[in-house]
Amino acid sequence: MRDLTKLAVAIALGVLPLSSGGISRASADEAARVANSAVEPMTVPLSFANDILPVLSKLGCNSGSCHGRAIGQNGFKLSLFGFDPGFDYAALVHEGLGRRVSPAAPDDSLMLLKATGAMPHGGGVRMTADSESYRLLRRWIEQGSPLGRDDEPHDVKLEVTPDERIVQGKSQQQLRVVAHYSDGSTRDVTQIARFDTQHPDILTVTPDGLVQTTDRAGETSVMVRYQNCVATSRFVSLTEQAKPESAYAPFKPKNFVDELVLAKWRKLHIAPSSEAGDAEFLRRVFLDAMGTLPTPQEVRDFVADGAPDKRDTLIDRILEREEFFDQWAHRVGDLLRNRIGDSNAKDNTIAFAKWIRQSLVENKPYDQFVREIITVTGKRSDHPQMDWYRWAITNENRVEDTAQAFLGLRVSCANCHNHPFEKVSQGDYWQFAAFFARLKSVTYGSVDELSLNEKGEVKHPRTEKLLAPKAFGGPEFAYVAGEDPRAKLAERLTAADNPYFARAICNRVWGHYLGVGLVDPVDDMRATNPPSNPELMDALARDFVAHKFDLKHLMKTILKSRAYGLSSSPTDDNRADTRNYARYFSRRLEPHVLLDAISSATGVPQKFEDYPEIKKAILLPNEKARSEFLEIFGRSERTTPCECETSLAPNLSQVLYLLNSDELQRKLSAKDGVLDELAKPEKPNADVVEDLFLRTFSRLPRPDELQDAIKQIENEKNPNRRTVLEDLLWTLLNSKEFLFNH
Repeated sequence: MRDLTKLAVAIALGVLPLSSGGISRASADEAARVANSAVEPMTVPLSFANDILPVLSKLGCNSGSCHGRAIGQNGFKLSLFGFDPGFDYAALVHEGLGRRVSPAAPDDSLMLLKATGAMPHGGGVRMTADSESYRLLRRWIEQGSPLGRDDEPHDVKLEVTPDERIVQGKSQQQLRVVAHYSDGSTRDVTQIARFDTQHPDILTVTPDGLVQTTDRAGETSVMVRYQNCVATSRFVSLTEQAKPESAYAPFKPKNFVDELVLAKWRKLHIAPSSEAGDAEFLRRVFLDAMGTLPTPQEVRDFVADGAPDKRDTLIDRILEREEFFDQWAHRVGDLLRNRIGDSNAKDNTIAFAKWIRQSLVENKPYDQFVREIITVTGKRSDHPQMDWYRWAITNENRVEDTAQAFLGLRVSCANCHNHPFEKVSQGDYWQFAAFFARLKSVTYGSVDELSLNEKGEVKHPRTEKLLAPKAFGGPEFAYVAGEDPRAKLAERLTAADNPYFARAICNRVWGHYLGVGLVDPVDDMRATNPPSNPELMDALARDFVAHKFDLKHLMKTILKSRAYGLSSSPTDDNRADTRNYARYFSRRLEPHVLLDAISSATGVPQKFEDYPEIKKAILLPNEKARSEFLEIFGRSERTTPCECETSLAPNLSQVLYLLNSDELQRKLSAKDGVLDELAKPEKPNADVVEDLFLRTFSRLPRPDELQDAIKQIENEKNPNRRTVLEDLLWTLLNSKEFLFNH
């Protein structure tokens, strides 16, 4: 009779029960309802791991701010997010003189009294006595606090319904969460799953999974966590009606990139900005691809060129120029942490930088490039890329550097416990470390060689179990006598079906050129941080693999798209867009690019005391070249592979430096700078002003700008022409238009 009642309720709510063998999926226009979540007969024995730990996680008991912190809280410690069920069971049932659970009098158990506020509790009230969580915990205690069977199934996947929903204005949506287990069974775990929103200003979510959108338009996800599994439900909140087709008519797709961003705009009711002008596009692609400004003559020639394919031709030329290789060698050097640190390895960093640059010159396939780094052995003099291992000293360093640099994954927290936002367990982390188990400790100085031990092993730090090598999401590999396990790692990393490798580099390159990654931050590609355009991410990765990991092909695909060539000026239709590329996103110049741009605009090369032969910041091989400018403007110290190492955040020190710096003033007043030539009396004022605008903004001045500048030059109160020109150039260098790529 109970089953018939459950079936009738489920049918009335429009949701089939799990026992029927199916899971209903809500459409974009219909709300999913939750029926009979986590409800089981009283006689069914509960499992500590599958029933109780999820409740503790939902209530926040085992979070890092509560009992899951490293030292616990008020004498009671749990494993973080329940990654060690055995430890947690002992802490609850056997510690504290057995007072935390009381099978003889369940309602007197401390874990219930404290969590409901019936007794003083530093964590405050976590649940009420009439809640589903309370009933479940009480029933477990009443049953004698069973641990569960050793062979009971474990969760392998979460399914959230709906997994995507488009809504308009304020609305509500109930989520439904189903756990899939290792024995093929499923279970509705909505009531004991944990829900978190990425952007509370766009939507909120209740502890029971009821999503409520605000009146703000945007895209975000709800992260759902149950046990060791995570999933997301994506929401698109609209406030505008669909745009007429005329809003998209000027945008003519050139490749699949354009087709997929256009499809997303239509879906979100966003209209793109117009195409960027020639001068704006030229400056943008020069700075993005080469980290340098075009010369005044290059601007004039490009603007005057009437060829319809001149932008594509320009991109082809740029990707063969020396400055392109310089720019990307510098960026890859940041990624691979080519640094001196506290050592005396200046020559090593120079050799490594040259190896990176030469790989780019050869257009070495990216998968080959990574394999040559991961599997390197021998002497440094023969293999400069060995320097990558100089900072990846321990197996932990090697796991985290490899994952973040080449897979776009931040896994450091899985060193000590299961990853809270990704399906990466502590065991997965240390199985990855097992690939490096036979690598000898690398000694530098008298010994300059990397070799292997005949044997090597990694044990799980908690269970002491010997672990076989396994990449994230890949199969286990057995150790083979005389074999370097890193060869298997490199093979798996660069496999065409690796869900991370191709996507990670595609996302990095896209993020560099478009200003915001499809996954942002670009090195945080966890399951709970999905791409803003999954179809585009998949298409870029497929195309990259199909073209044999050709980085130049990837860059040309992006740079030649119409999406990259859009104006940076927002419209009323896309002003709020920050993730869908309906316009080019302006951003501050990186420290080394800005310093070189100032040198280019003034015509005075930069001097570096530690590297007197180098005249451009982009050519510096490491982080140790003394430069007050680079320090103030946030250059990467190369201590991690994180993109965040290079800071683009403005601060007061930067403003004061540009306003008052002696170094900038020396460049402006230098006798061999551009102003020496422009200050000559025979130079027409209009030509001088045009030259300065072309050198800094890569465009001609507007009529009002030209008139104002000429008026200042001809002002009788300013008889010194050179001083006026210095002031004018100083003004241009301090402007937002110069400091930003747009």
